[in-house]
Amino acid sequence: MSFLPIFRDIFLLEIVIASVVFAVIAVLLAVSLWRRRAGAGRPPSSRADNMPLEIGYAVALLGIAIFLVVVTANANGRQAQRQEAVLAAADVVTVDVTGFQWCWEFAHRDGPVTVTGACAEDPATRPTLVVPVGRPVELRLTSRDVVHAMWIPDLALKSDVYPDHTNVLATTFDHAGTWLGKCSEFCGTHHPTMEFFIRAVSEQEYQQYLASGGASV
Repeated sequence: MSFLPIFRDIFLLEIVIASVVFAVIAVLLAVSLWRRRAGAGRPPSSRADNMPLEIGYAVALLGIAIFLVVVTANANGRQAQRQEAVLAAADVVTVDVTGFQWCWEFAHRDGPVTVTGACAEDPATRPTLVVPVGRPVELRLTSRDVVHAMWIPDLALKSDVYPDHTNVLATTFDHAGTWLGKCSEFCGTHHPTMEFFIRAVSEQEYQQYLASGGASV
């Protein structure tokens, strides 16, 4: 999927940085404890600060912060480029996604096929968004009432869904499968059941789905 490599790169980088920071702090703590025990019985130093050490801390933290900003900006740039490439494709599949209290509606412009869910306790009431494998997919997101958020955890896809505004989420599915999506923005009483499925199928199956008016998947 388009966003997964970027997400994994950033996550791995965060793990590496966190591990290094943890190791440095652990070493400094161990050295401090060892020096304290080794100097037991000696009068404590009257010095209240250590300017070179404090400057070193500040420089190190500033360096880490700048590094993270640069890496994050680079990742955001790559994500924007991929979205632009998807939207510029001639064979892009466009689906209008509408969030409402408390479910989802998917309107395929290629069909036209519109699927509206009920999102009750029974998973069978969740709507399914069907998309083709290998073709760029453009999801145009808006809300009918309050703020929602479309989130597909396993694909690292997420976007806020606002009333009177359209956000665009673009990606390409590289293999068939079915994934669970949900609303990640608290939106009222039945927010926990505001879920849906997204299913990627072959181009032939997708065309059959459209031809049947959404009756077959």
